[in-house]
Amino acid sequence: MGLCLPIHGPLKFPRDQRKSRTAKTQGFLPGPAYQGVNPLKGRIRKEKILEILSGSNVDPGLPSLIGDSPKRIVNALFPLLYSQDDLLKWRVVKFMGICVGELAQEDLESARNVVRRLMWNLNDESGGIGWGSPEAMGEVLSRNEELAKEFAPILLSYADKDGNYLELPMLQRGLLWGIARFSAVRPKALKGSKSHFFPYLESKDSAVRGHAASIVGWVGAAGDGFRLWPLLKDDAAYTTYADDRCVQRLVSKAAREALLRLETRK
Repeated sequence: MGLCLPIHGPLKFPRDQRKSRTAKTQGFLPGPAYQGVNPLKGRIRKEKILEILSGSNVDPGLPSLIGDSPKRIVNALFPLLYSQDDLLKWRVVKFMGICVGELAQEDLESARNVVRRLMWNLNDESGGIGWGSPEAMGEVLSRNEELAKEFAPILLSYADKDGNYLELPMLQRGLLWGIARFSAVRPKALKGSKSHFFPYLESKDSAVRGHAASIVGWVGAAGDGFRLWPLLKDDAAYTTYADDRCVQRLVSKAAREALLRLETRK
């Protein structure tokens, strides 16, 4: 097991424990007929992907995979989002973002279908929980402006209690990591959404608090700094993925860094 967040298998929860998100993504999801249908044809050896992504020096091996069809690579990556090897899972998230970014350059509609598939994984009707999907969605949108314009509102809706809210704290960790990743690259795309993240600053989960602080630092205004003050004494640790590795962080450090970003906007 890696050092990152524990990602478990596709556990089942009673439907009444998960707020239905089907209706609120209508028009974006392909609907029930999509269940069990894979729009990405073709196969690539998973052993090849695992060999590269499990190695100690990943990046030199990426061009050899990019040489294959990005569609085929993404198709093989999806099951690996459920990996219980946390470092592998995070590398899959990053690599999926790279591949979908490449795919969008040559076939934007196919790239859209990948994002829709991630959304389907988070839909009640998929029958699963969607581990890894919010992280991958945030990574993908951070790498392509066209996809960001279309799907950023959906990504943000998963953090909105009046939207397609994700209730499970483990999913919230991944969602807020994905939004933090996206907001660091495209903060203007989240304009007007900062109020969604203030309640997460009081979460019982340290990773949720830390990621929420980072997001507020990217999308908040100088006057929002007081919301981060209580976290400056929060020395709870959490594990996240940054600089291509799993790292331990303190909530207080995330809050300090966020405050510094806000102060530059005075």
